[in-house]
Amino acid sequence: MKKPIKALKLSFFIILAVTSFIACDKDFSTLESDVLGEGNSNFNTKVDSLPIAAYNKKLEGLRINRLASNLLGFFYDPAYGTTTASIVAQVTPSSYSPNFGETPVIDSVAINIPYYSTVVDADTDGNSIYRLDSVFGNTEAKIKLSIYQNNYFLLEYDPSGSTSTQDYYSNASSSTENSILTPQGNTINFDEHVVDTIYQTNNFLPSAKPNFIGTATDTTRSAPAFHVKLESDEAKLFWKNTILDKEGDVVLDNPGDFKNYFRGLYLKAEAINNDGQMVLLNLANANITIHYTYGAADSRLQSTYTLNFSGNILNTFINDFNYPIEPPNTTEGDATLYLKGTEGSMAVVDLFSGMVECEDEDGTITMRTAFDCFKRTYRELDENGEYVEKINGNYPLKKLVNDAFLEVYEDSIKAVTGPYGTEYHKYDRLYAYDIKNSLPTVDYNLDPVESSASAFNSKIISLSQRDTITGKFKIRLTEHLKNILIRDSTSTKIGLVLSNNVNYINNAKILNPTDEVSNVPAAAIISPRGTVLHGNQSATEKKRLKLKIFYTEPK
Repeated sequence: MKKPIKALKLSFFIILAVTSFIACDKDFSTLESDVLGEGNSNFNTKVDSLPIAAYNKKLEGLRINRLASNLLGFFYDPAYGTTTASIVAQVTPSSYSPNFGETPVIDSVAINIPYYSTVVDADTDGNSIYRLDSVFGNTEAKIKLSIYQNNYFLLEYDPSGSTSTQDYYSNASSSTENSILTPQGNTINFDEHVVDTIYQTNNFLPSAKPNFIGTATDTTRSAPAFHVKLESDEAKLFWKNTILDKEGDVVLDNPGDFKNYFRGLYLKAEAINNDGQMVLLNLANANITIHYTYGAADSRLQSTYTLNFSGNILNTFINDFNYPIEPPNTTEGDATLYLKGTEGSMAVVDLFSGMVECEDEDGTITMRTAFDCFKRTYRELDENGEYVEKINGNYPLKKLVNDAFLEVYEDSIKAVTGPYGTEYHKYDRLYAYDIKNSLPTVDYNLDPVESSASAFNSKIISLSQRDTITGKFKIRLTEHLKNILIRDSTSTKIGLVLSNNVNYINNAKILNPTDEVSNVPAAAIISPRGTVLHGNQSATEKKRLKLKIFYTEPK
């Protein structure tokens, strides 16, 4: 049986500190209230620690197309196991109905896929020096990369006749192949739809060196990218037959016919000796450029024809996880919470779980749902014990919520760093969202701290940053709880996922959901790392997940 809600005294200065939202977000110190003088204050400041239940949810069948970025490579998480990520992508011409001129001949074909990078310095000539962002795992380990022509046609719209776009879903949990699922119940293994090998290497290793694009006489320096130039006779013949020889054919006249004719590329990653690294790719700016010459023999001219990575682009995952998640205790909560990306797992926090002993206005103890007890504890009640009528659509409160947050500790023993060192979890962020509405929390939306340049430093009031000494996170829910109390919101469950970019708030649907979690933040899919948290049933009592509420109560 859960304990009744209790309160502890804090000082007036703490309320001022909380409501000012100091960005450093340090733990509060208890001070005696001596500014106004004892007996001169007409209110008390207190803190509640409410009973909650946080439990694990294994994620399966996540939408893996229309993601903002895509993972490629092999990643070993010491707490979870391995993930291999590959990519299937449609490409489309930058222009249609081309005229390649008289007797066109291909000189080379360049595939260019940018990495995410940051300028960190400049050389003596003023040229930028870069650092790669979003590279995970053993950054010295090479992987095998194969680029194939894919022959499976990716639909743009749902074939049932609706105007909704066609979604594709992950099939990573028990897979040994690069397969996906469709809403129609089909399983697609892309290894079975390979036509030709376009490029292959056993030495794929992302580099922070600048990229040089162009010809011997016209070269452009740009940010780091995977850039490969295909110059073999076999490669030239493939692109000549596939593109140049189709001049005047309907397949080069419009996007629909082209996508059905050339169904895209399959970028397949494979580990070498069960080791490797994973990188996040910027396919929005990726392309294939065919360099060719044309014209009379004595006056040849140079030109290019470009195919952009667009249309349906999706990730496939192969997970070989070694952490079995036991069936969750959705009533009392779990001792350990597992957060893992790439079709891994998340945590569900039920803010008001089960029945509690609730102290009524007359001091009697009544068994009530935790949700009902919370509202009765904070809302004004009339002489009949009913809620006072709304004023301008809002319930009046007898206790004013000044600050509220989930206090979450990383389990430093289970969230091991393995071969990666102490920096492994340093930049991890927890992202919290409203499960019922599949939206960011109200506190997230009201958080004024935003940084498009550094997601790690964005939304640090609502989501905080990981304390590198204690491993603690604070997930602020002040406005979320106010919304429940004042406006009668029924959003009582919060989802927690690991994110490398808290600015990315798009959702990914779950195929055939079996509970209230119908969407997950897409950022959790493209975050390969995992972490382990103390749940509310943790054996380490001082690190149990808690919901703390700081409030003001008139005397």
